[in-house]
Amino acid sequence: MTTIRQRKGGKVPEADEDQPSEEKNVKSEGKILSDHTGGKLWNILSLTVGGIVAIFLGLLTSVYVATLHENDLWFSNIKEVEREISFRTECGLYYSYYKQMIQAASIQQGLHGLVYDNKTESVRTINILERMNVYQEVFLSILYRILPIQQYLEPVYFYIYTLFGLQAVYVIALYVTSWLLSGTWLSGLLAACWYITNRIDTTRVEFTIPLRENWALPFFAVQIAAITYLFRSHLQPAQERLTLLAVFVATFLFSLTWQFNQFMMLIQALALFILDCFDILPTAKVMWLYIIQISGLLLVCALQFFNSMILGSLLISFNASILIARTIQKNLKKGSLLNRLGKLILHALLVSSLTLLVNKFIKKILNLESDEHIFKFLKAKFGFGATRDFDASLYLCEEAFGLLPLNTFSRLSDTLLFYVYIFVLFPMTVTAAIVALRNLRMKYLWTSHMCVFASFGLCSTEVWRLILKCAHLYTSQRTQVIKYLIPIITLLYILYKFWPGIMDELLELREFYDPDTVELMNWIKSNTPNTAVFAGSMQLLAGVKLCTGRTLTNHPHYEDKHLRERTKQIYQIYAKRSPEDVYRILRSFSTDYVILEDSICYERRHSRGCRLRDLLDIANGHIMDGLGENEPDLKPSLYPRFCEEIKKNLPSYTIHFTRVFQNKTFHVYKLAKHK
Repeated sequence: MTTIRQRKGGKVPEADEDQPSEEKNVKSEGKILSDHTGGKLWNILSLTVGGIVAIFLGLLTSVYVATLHENDLWFSNIKEVEREISFRTECGLYYSYYKQMIQAASIQQGLHGLVYDNKTESVRTINILERMNVYQEVFLSILYRILPIQQYLEPVYFYIYTLFGLQAVYVIALYVTSWLLSGTWLSGLLAACWYITNRIDTTRVEFTIPLRENWALPFFAVQIAAITYLFRSHLQPAQERLTLLAVFVATFLFSLTWQFNQFMMLIQALALFILDCFDILPTAKVMWLYIIQISGLLLVCALQFFNSMILGSLLISFNASILIARTIQKNLKKGSLLNRLGKLILHALLVSSLTLLVNKFIKKILNLESDEHIFKFLKAKFGFGATRDFDASLYLCEEAFGLLPLNTFSRLSDTLLFYVYIFVLFPMTVTAAIVALRNLRMKYLWTSHMCVFASFGLCSTEVWRLILKCAHLYTSQRTQVIKYLIPIITLLYILYKFWPGIMDELLELREFYDPDTVELMNWIKSNTPNTAVFAGSMQLLAGVKLCTGRTLTNHPHYEDKHLRERTKQIYQIYAKRSPEDVYRILRSFSTDYVILEDSICYERRHSRGCRLRDLLDIANGHIMDGLGENEPDLKPSLYPRFCEEIKKNLPSYTIHFTRVFQNKTFHVYKLAKHK
C-alpha cells in the first residue's frame, strides 16, 4: 500500500466667458482629443498590466503545483520504478503508451504497436488510438524524439512539466473569462487567487498527473473564454471569424483529450438551447456553436478510427435535432407572448423527440452498447430505482461519484468563494428570468467555473448597480467605489488567511514510500517471461503494464462492453466461487499469473454493500459477509471466498494454483497448464 511519509535526511482650467467663441471651440476640441488620447493610453496600459498579471499568475500556478508534486514524492530522488508506480490506476496505463512510443525503434513502429496492440488485453488485438484518448501521449512522445532535449531532460519530466504547464493555460483562460465578463482584470486576479487557494477542490493534477481531465480542462477553459468573447456585441466580421476558429480549435482539443467530453458539452449545449429559446443569446451565434461542437466531435471520431461511442453520443443527436428543428420551425421569437410560449414548448418537444429518435436509430445501426453502464449509473444515482448491475455499482460506490462531502462547502466558505458565489448567483438568476419574460437582452453565459462566476459578479458594474438600486442607494460614483473596494478587501483577506498556510505547505517535505509494490514489480521483471499474462485488479494491472511491460487480462479504461464483462469475470477471484470455476475463467483469457491483494480481499475502506466482494456477491446472487441486511432473494454460496481459501493450500486449490511470490500486501499464484 502506498503511503507518503516525512523525509529523512492636473485639473483643467475653465474657459473665460469673454473669450471669442472660436477660441472656445478650439479649446473644446483640444480637450476632447486629449481625453480620447488619454483614454486610449489608459486602455493600453490596463491591457498590458492585466496581461502581464495573467501570465504571471498562470506561471505561478504551474510552479506551485510542480513544487507540491516534488515535495510530496521527492520525485527527483526516487527510482524510476517508484516514479512509475506513483502514476496510479489509469494514470499508469496512459503513461505506458507514452513510454512505449519513446522506447520504440521508430515513430512508425511505435504507431503500429498502438494500432495493433495485443498486450493490453490478452487473446485480443485492439486499436489503442480508437479505444482510448491517447493522441496527447503520441504527440508528446514524437515531440520529445525530434527535439534536441534528450540529454538535458528525462522523458518523464518532459511529460509532467507539460501537464503542469497546461495548468498555466487553465488559470490564464479563467482569468481572461472573468476579465471579459466584468471589464476589469481585477476580477481575473480574484478568480486566479480563488483557484489557487481552493486547489483541493479545483484540481488534482499534482498527484494524478496523466488523468485525461488534466489534459482536457485547460482547453475547455479556453473554449469558455472564446465563447465569452464571441457573445460580446459589435464584433467586426474578422473578429467574429477568428473567435469562431478559436472556439473550434479549443473544442476539438478538448474532445480529443478526454472521453467524457461529450457529457460536459451536452450540458453546455442544453444551457445554450435554453438561453436561446428565451432570446437571451443571439440565435446565429448559438447555431454556429452547435455546428462547431458537432464538427469537433466528428473530426475526433475520424482520428479515432470512427469510434462508435462518439457517433452514438447524445450530444451529436441533440445538436443535429436542434438544427433540423430550426429548419422546420421558423420565426420562433415573433408574435404575442402566449403565441411565442406555445412555439417554444412545441420546439422543445420536437427537439427532445428528435434527439431520442436519432440517438436510438444511430445506436441500433451501430449496435452500440459501450455507454450503457453510464446510463445505468445515472438512473440509479438520481433515484430511479436501485441497481444490481456490477459496472454501475462500481461507479456508485466510488467516492469521486458520490455526494459532495460537507467539508467541501466549509473549505470553499473559508476563502469566501461559496458566499460570493451564492451572493452573485441570486441576482443574476432573477435578472435572467426577468429578461427572458420581457424578451421571450443581457449577456449571460453559463459557466461551470465557480471562481470565474463569483469574481465576475464581485467586480461587475451591472451586479452592483442592480443591488444598489434595489436598496435605493445607487449613484454612479458609489458603484465604481464598491466595484473595486470589495474585491481588493477580499483579496487582502485571502492573502492574510491563506498565505501562511501555502508557505507551510511548500516547506513540508515528504517522500514516496511503497516498498511492497516496488518489490512486486521488481520480482515480475526478474522472474517471469516477457510474454507472461497477468490477471488482477484493474488498478494494479495498469502499473504492471507500465513497470514491466507484461500482458494484461484487464485494465482501468472501462468504456468497452467486452472489457467490462471480462473484468467482472476476472474479479471472481474475490467472489465465493470454486477453484475449478476460477481456474477455468482465468485460463480462458490465457492467464499465467494472478495477483491477489489483501487490501481488496479484506477491504474496510468502503461500507458494507460497497466493498468489491459485496458487489460480486450481490451480482452472483450470494449473501454478503458480515452483520447487516440482505435482499430476500440472495442465497448462501456453496463455496468459501476464493481469495481467502486459496491461502490455506488445500489440494483442490494447489492442483491449479502455485504460490510463487508473497509479501505483506500481494500474493502471486502461477496457474498450472493442464492438457
